Amino acid sequence: MRLVSQLLQRLRQKGLRRALRPLWQRHVFQHWQLVWLDRDPLARVPRQRTRPCPPVRLVQITPSNTDAFARHFPGQLQAMNDLAREGHTGHMYLDEAGDAVAMVWASTRDYHDRHYYGCTFPVQPGEYFQFAGEVERAYFGTGLSTRVQTELWEAMLAKGCTRIVVVVALDNAQAVKMHLHLDYHEQGRITHAYRFFGRWYFSRVTHYSGSRLAHLAPRARRKADSEPAPQLHDTDA
Repeated sequence: MRLVSQLLQRLRQKGLRRALRPLWQRHVFQHWQLVWLDRDPLARVPRQRTRPCPPVRLVQITPSNTDAFARHFPGQLQAMNDLAREGHTGHMYLDEAGDAVAMVWASTRDYHDRHYYGCTFPVQPGEYFQFAGEVERAYFGTGLSTRVQTELWEAMLAKGCTRIVVVVALDNAQAVKMHLHLDYHEQGRITHAYRFFGRWYFSRVTHYSGSRLAHLAPRARRKADSEPAPQLHDTDA
């Protein structure tokens, strides 16, 4: 009865279409548009206003220490262990209690995401693919999300990587804004990832000209790029 009452309440608050959309996406059909961005790890990091960050320390993720994710990221314990065993470079940040409050991963080879999108992201020589970056909500606004990335950039530079590539979901405005603030640039390609009935995956790549993210860019960049935007188009890769 409780489940039925919760469903009825959601229907009243959001309407039938909005209420059923998460169920449709989870169990029937999901489509992600993943925009490719890149960055020179030696480029300047723009300044930002932040509040003080509680003490945290950087630790390399290994198969033997992934239990640190149990408190704040319990749903990702298996994925973290899998990634560590596959040999990817992982950084986590521990609070004073020894619990992970942030993480980020890097791969210098083609990365097959079997935990979420179900597709492969190609990595070229000299690049590294940055993925699975996440910060516990209590640390939003502290600058930890920037620190997580810059310290990974330093580590990957030491391994000979000269370019960072990432993908960001087109509908994740918060993540898009964060990456644009850190001076990532669009590559003009999108990986479309599809999931059917929660178990079958398919992907394709399209290309475009101009910008898909200009409306979310920092004000200074929008002013610098104030020329009329070229017409956008998709072409199969």
